[in-house]
Amino acid sequence: MRFLYLKLLITLLLSLLVVQSAFTLEAPPLKGRVNDYASMLSPAAARSIEAKLAAFEQETSNQVVLLTINSLEGDTIEAFAIRVGEAWKIGQKDKGNGVLLILAKKERKIRIEVGTGLQGALPDITAGQIIRNVIAPSLRAGDSDKGISSGISAIIDATKGEFKAPAVAGKAAKNKKSNKYGTFIALLVVGTIITAMAASSSRTAGIMAGGVSLPAAAGIGLGAVLWKLGILAILGGAAGFVLYLLMKLFNASGRGGGGSGWGGPTIFYGGGGGGSSSGGDSFSGGGGDFDGGGSSDDW
Repeated sequence: MRFLYLKLLITLLLSLLVVQSAFTLEAPPLKGRVNDYASMLSPAAARSIEAKLAAFEQETSNQVVLLTINSLEGDTIEAFAIRVGEAWKIGQKDKGNGVLLILAKKERKIRIEVGTGLQGALPDITAGQIIRNVIAPSLRAGDSDKGISSGISAIIDATKGEFKAPAVAGKAAKNKKSNKYGTFIALLVVGTIITAMAASSSRTAGIMAGGVSLPAAAGIGLGAVLWKLGILAILGGAAGFVLYLLMKLFNASGRGGGGSGWGGPTIFYGGGGGGSSSGGDSFSGGGGDFDGGGSSDDW
């Protein structure tokens, strides 16, 4: 009996992972130190930032890279930033000295992702100050050239120990760090506990509890992540239907079949996005080493 419920739980988790992977945003191609896929910079500003970052890398070996995108497509900027940093291998090998500045235009979100080797010079609190006090005010005022350029300069100054947070008048911005998957995990654990408790009393109660509590927990929890995509009802119904079929199959034959598919659609970036120039040198990273250090906020 315990084996039956374990197989049901594994099947549900695999199904949910397939759905999640379908909405995972991939890192776009690395074009240079400035990757303006959302066309937020003027060509002149992009060239100026590219030259500034190239000179900074030559001086210190630290790599700072800018990425603007049109939309996160339902993903979280924190998870996306780590994937980009690792895919692009920002920083030098074995130094972890890379920094990634990401702006998501549609969601109006900013993320500074800091490699492990620079987290002492650019801690989370400093990254948050740069976002809230330097970048966000200019973006809200409609001057993305100034906001991004000033933010890049502040990041460079921070790694040199020269950054001082300017005072910002008015209401302080909220420092939010998204963790939308916490709700899903908590509810899934609750559903599993309910199922186990019911199963300890009787086989029928366990099957009924598993068929109701686990799909409900998964549906509600994933709703916190995917509600904007309007698939909560479809996902909850599909999970419940899959579990119903599996229970019928197990009751009839005593063994489950079927495999899991991992070929869901992946979101790719198309071309376009102006203002990125490599400045004639073949820029590439050789490091990586990102563990979630940095800060995120809205503008």
